Amino acid sequence: MIRVEGERLYVSGPATLATAAQLLEEARAPLEAGVRAFDMGEVTELDSSLLAVLFAWMRAAKQHERPLALMRLPPDLKSLAQLYGVAGLLPQETAR
Repeated sequence: MIRVEGERLYVSGPATLATAAQLLEEARAPLEAGVRAFDMGEVTELDSSLLAVLFAWMRAAKQHERPLALMRLPPDLKSLAQLYGVAGLLPQETAR
């Protein structure tokens, strides 16, 4: 579900309530090691749990005083963020 290449972490497969805890756990060490970008372009299924996971990752990055970039956000995730009124809390999507 998670792979790391340099400072970029790729999330693939489903990102739902059923996988949220696993995503959080798998990203812990890469976040501590200095990952700075999360690429969501390989997510195949998602629900609002992914927003909670993203906010947890953002908090962890902030604790380590590192910026966090989001890349290739799925359109459904953007729609959920707008629906829940939290789109402005997500970092600007980068194209790197």
